[in-house]
Amino acid sequence: MTPLAPGALLAQSQPGDTATATLFTATIKTQMNLLVVANVTGTAATFRLHHDVGGTTFDSTNALYYGKSVAANDSMTVNFSDAGIELAAGDSLGIQSGTASALTFSAYGVVAPQR
Repeated sequence: MTPLAPGALLAQSQPGDTATATLFTATIKTQMNLLVVANVTGTAATFRLHHDVGGTTFDSTNALYYGKSVAANDSMTVNFSDAGIELAAGDSLGIQSGTASALTFSAYGVVAPQR
């Protein structure tokens, strides 16, 4: 498999409720470079972002952002710097929207080539 170009869309979700959900689970080594959180409503909304190593238990112990607010009809870009966040096979990113159907999450990154 040829690696994806830097910045390729790896996952996208607009949670329809306020439960924590899995945005992306790596099946092979993956580098997450960028997350865009778009608020598609006329009211500010909060979100949570988690990185769980080897599973999908999303709680305060693996939170990257917790109660972060996105202004009405605005977006927020989370740039994971030059190195990105490395996810091994089985690692997951979890998301939660404080308001149902208010936020769209788009994750961009690079998948390591398989050998």
